[in-house]
Amino acid sequence: MDDRAKLELFENAPPARAVMTMAVPTIISSLVMVVYSLADTYFVGMLGDPVQNAAVTLASPVLLAFNAVNNLFGVGSSSLMSRALGQKDHDTVRRTSAFGFWCALCSGLIFSLGYTAFRGTLLVGLGADEITIGATGEYLFWTVSCGAAPAILNVVMAYLVRAEGASLHASIGTMSGCLLNILLDPVFILPWGLGMGAAGAGCATFLSNCFACGYFFVLLFLKRRSTYVSLSPRMVRFSRIIVVGVCMVGIPSSIQNLLNVTGMTVLNNFTSGFGADAVAAMGIAHKVNMVPMQVAMGFSQGIMPLISYNYGSGNAKRMKDVFFFAARISLGMITVISVGYYLGAGGLVALFMDNPAIVGYGSRFLQGMCLGLPFLCMDFMAVGVFQACGLGEKALVFAILRKIVLEIPALYLLNWVYPLYGLAYAQLAAEVVLATAAVVVLARLFQGLAQKTDTA
Repeated sequence: MDDRAKLELFENAPPARAVMTMAVPTIISSLVMVVYSLADTYFVGMLGDPVQNAAVTLASPVLLAFNAVNNLFGVGSSSLMSRALGQKDHDTVRRTSAFGFWCALCSGLIFSLGYTAFRGTLLVGLGADEITIGATGEYLFWTVSCGAAPAILNVVMAYLVRAEGASLHASIGTMSGCLLNILLDPVFILPWGLGMGAAGAGCATFLSNCFACGYFFVLLFLKRRSTYVSLSPRMVRFSRIIVVGVCMVGIPSSIQNLLNVTGMTVLNNFTSGFGADAVAAMGIAHKVNMVPMQVAMGFSQGIMPLISYNYGSGNAKRMKDVFFFAARISLGMITVISVGYYLGAGGLVALFMDNPAIVGYGSRFLQGMCLGLPFLCMDFMAVGVFQACGLGEKALVFAILRKIVLEIPALYLLNWVYPLYGLAYAQLAAEVVLATAAVVVLARLFQGLAQKTDTA
């Protein structure tokens, strides 16, 4: 995308066209990522072994922890890059992208070494017992010991590319790895292939992330004369404007994901007390519920460069128009999907494992989870605006409210009131409160920006 096309998209295109240009590729790539995650669960489920399926579920908090790094250097860097583009500060764009890339690479290597060194302790902390610890450890060997760096770089580079408007290229890179994973899963997992079980799912994920990283390296090399994204170590500068600019958005976003890991770990530990069938069912329900969550997240991430750019250039009206169009479309879609999920929960869970006990557990879990989706969508949209505007402290407050103040206490309370099944309603309880708060805070934010514009 040349400079003239970038300016047209960010400054002049109708809000509907700008939002759809940025959001649709992001949504599609997010959905493909969910499909590839579901593929792990689906093909492992074909083995008919709850232990193998439970291993994938128990490992999920570690993989969620990657998102803490993704958001620190991906969301943080892309937000600063887009605001700098709005101010026509291209040198800051280049230095910020190089800073984000190299910090992400180092973090991935630290993840690998840390997990390998403390493997036994971490597996017990994840809720693995003597039955599931072997399969869980084999899965994490490929996804973390070998695969942490490519998994993190894949996502961070997509953020960097998307920050200057190349949403389609960002999505193609992400999807290329996901589609390869879907193709490799049955070969590595099932008995007619390599028969590796959960470990095969991990190996396929590792190889697919390596492939996606390769796509981004080739893309940035070919576009080196027309892009402001730089991976050169010579461009890395630990200047105050870059470090503070990235961290002000990235650290709150990272903490938000670490809190998600904490919440998932608490949920898995509660569920594991009811046996491997319950753990497998909770994992399936959670991953099925991720599909509409990723649609909402795709809209939120897709509009972030538009919001950041126009915040940097001082165009409050265009920010507001972009947000409200995206909010109307995403809330409508998520509400329709939620109704479909509630009515068809049993059939959706049965697609992944033909086990009456797991289907029984999973359908009730999914019905509880899907009720919170419309409220979660509003929360995602609000946090996306905060991150785009560099208001990391507001995003952090929402993250703390979601997990520490509301959701984790709700897990304890609802499991006591309604053992096991009450766990699925904790998110709903938290998101109703947060969605209400989001509407209030966003109204004040847009009002303040409009007043600032009027007085300028």
